Amino acid sequence: MKTLTVALNERSYPIYIGKDLLKQADLLTGHIKSKQIVVVTNETVAPLYLQTVLQHLNEYHVETVILHDGEQFKTLDSVNLIFDKLLACKFSRNATLIALGGGVIGDMGGFAAACYQRGISFIQIPTTLLAQVDSSVGGKTGVNHVLGKNMIGAFYQPQAVIIDVDVLDTLDDRQFKAGLAEVIKYGLIRDLPFFEWLEKNIDALLMRDKTAITYAIEHSCRTKAEIVVADEHEGGVRATLNLGHTFGHAIETGMGYGTYLHGEAVAIGTCLAANLSHRKGLLNDEDVGRIIALFKRTGLLVKSPAELSTEQFIDLMSVDKKNVDGEIRVILLEAIGKATLPTNIDNFSLMQTLQTYER
Repeated sequence: MKTLTVALNERSYPIYIGKDLLKQADLLTGHIKSKQIVVVTNETVAPLYLQTVLQHLNEYHVETVILHDGEQFKTLDSVNLIFDKLLACKFSRNATLIALGGGVIGDMGGFAAACYQRGISFIQIPTTLLAQVDSSVGGKTGVNHVLGKNMIGAFYQPQAVIIDVDVLDTLDDRQFKAGLAEVIKYGLIRDLPFFEWLEKNIDALLMRDKTAITYAIEHSCRTKAEIVVADEHEGGVRATLNLGHTFGHAIETGMGYGTYLHGEAVAIGTCLAANLSHRKGLLNDEDVGRIIALFKRTGLLVKSPAELSTEQFIDLMSVDKKNVDGEIRVILLEAIGKATLPTNIDNFSLMQTLQTYER
């Protein structure tokens, strides 16, 4: 087992990475502060791993909330079901919420924990690759709105993140490949050697080689932890973690939540960001080609959906957390391994990228 630390002084917490971690009771119970626990999961994960978690909690008052599975259910209505359970059971502010699932469950569980009685403890147990390498670390929580993805939420750090690589054995190929989009992101924004490692090892990752997967998860989490410690509330360098996300969120919102998985939309968005970076004179042809080639080898789509008009795309991009005073701001690349901070982009450049990039 590897243990990393997100070093935020009194709010510091560990990230545990390894095999069979769900069977190690002390990793979980060591971060529980009271007898009151609510486990939030979904209808896909519950039959697979809920009992494994509950068997460690026989001495506690445990309640469960099993939500529908899918990005389209990442809503305030779903979060309200968590509040209903907490209030009906008269749970106090020293209760603990355990988020057992992918990024949607982690985001909603964390948001509920941030809001209930102005904050209760929560623990992340991510069960998808995307959640393990990205969304479970760093304290971003929230829900979607029909007009914009992740626009309602809070920064709220967990007590611990428990990453059991064995749970990926039950993850379908589509979800697994979507998670690799976020892994590739770390190489692109600040780590050329890691990007080169991915180019050499993408086949091993796709074959679910545990050594390669564990290395990719650890490296991604280490990078995420360093960035979060440097800029917890995304005032600077943390924004680079949103490479491809402004485009990607527009795709998710415009096409309807759940049509594209988050990682699928981010893959397309990153290719669009690479194209725009080249158009702005920052990224050379060779690097653009390498980026698109790696996403293609991963089996992810790289073409923008034809159903979204250029005007719709730009309108959707105007609802983004990085924007300032109505100006659309996008993370660009100066080279593989070097991202810019949010850069104001004029509509003409966006239109050219959206119109000329393959659809």
